[in-house]
Amino acid sequence: MSISVYRPGELTAGDRAAWTAMQSQSFENGTPQLANPFLAPEFALAVGRCRRGVRIAVAREEGEPVAFLPFQRSVSGVGRAIGLGVSDAQGLVHRPGFQWDARELLSACSMSVWEFDHLVEGQKPFEVGAAGSYASPVIDVEQGYEAYLAQLRKQAGKFTRTTLAKERKLGRDVGEVRYEHDERDPDVLATLIGWKSAQYRRTGRSDRFAHAWIAHLVEQLFHTRTPSFAGLLSVLYAGDRPVAAHFGLRSERVLACWFPAYDPAFAKFSPGLVLHLRMAEGAAAQGMAYLDLGRGEKEYKDSLKTRELTVSEGWVTRRHPVALAHRARRAPVRALRNTVLSRPELFDPADRLLKRMGRFRSAD
Repeated sequence: MSISVYRPGELTAGDRAAWTAMQSQSFENGTPQLANPFLAPEFALAVGRCRRGVRIAVAREEGEPVAFLPFQRSVSGVGRAIGLGVSDAQGLVHRPGFQWDARELLSACSMSVWEFDHLVEGQKPFEVGAAGSYASPVIDVEQGYEAYLAQLRKQAGKFTRTTLAKERKLGRDVGEVRYEHDERDPDVLATLIGWKSAQYRRTGRSDRFAHAWIAHLVEQLFHTRTPSFAGLLSVLYAGDRPVAAHFGLRSERVLACWFPAYDPAFAKFSPGLVLHLRMAEGAAAQGMAYLDLGRGEKEYKDSLKTRELTVSEGWVTRRHPVALAHRARRAPVRALRNTVLSRPELFDPADRLLKRMGRFRSAD
């Protein structure tokens, strides 16, 4: 086996096709987690246009590509999963049965450490470095939308009835409800970004779209469309007015949920929940297997999900002083954050404080 490292623009068309084929065949090969669009070459190439230090390692056997690892690397050799902080699926895309040594791979990539926070299942050479594992809720639609809705009625009957009733009320009080699964108007994307930024500030969170590279990345992905990958803007309208929207990524079989938001003026109608039901319907109509709602405990995810995937966070390291220093700096921060998120007696007061701070910011 040989391992070569490339800049994103240096990948050949043949390499990109092989990478896409591995993802396309992942369901049949028993590794459906590799079909996530965050693991697609299109996502890596888009990040490469927005961030420095993006590289792609290609493992070959007898000259043929058998695995791909996109990553970001600093000049000091600190490596991160590509798009760390915004990517919801990370890992090595590979052929069935491929085995690798994590330290050998890091050495070939000139990395002393590789950090991840959404490592998908089945990455055993990397999992030894996991500091924790977390649920990523899923909506299964492979059997069709009606089958999903029937299951939802069974597991959360009151929630389902209430949400559908609010959709009807939205239509009566505001205007005819219309859903666009694949909206191509960039002005509506700008509206969504405005809602999301306001939500971040209102709840005391860091505004991701205040980072120019994230806004640029979303714009790049909105205009990226291939048969196996696209940035997908889905919008719920009442009359001619958008009331909720979501921007995510789709592969052939998976819709990765990413940036949902709604107009607070219509909050009483729960337009975000209505939107997610319509997204499930639209994904089912396109032959998707599931919607990945992403890591994180949220009440709406618990209400909508049919099952959960598992993602991990942590790092794999070589024996190197840079790796030791990086882990010593990052470990306490991650441990504190995860402790707060996992314990209601700590999370609830922290969440209230953030929202209070957000109200003060909004008032300025």
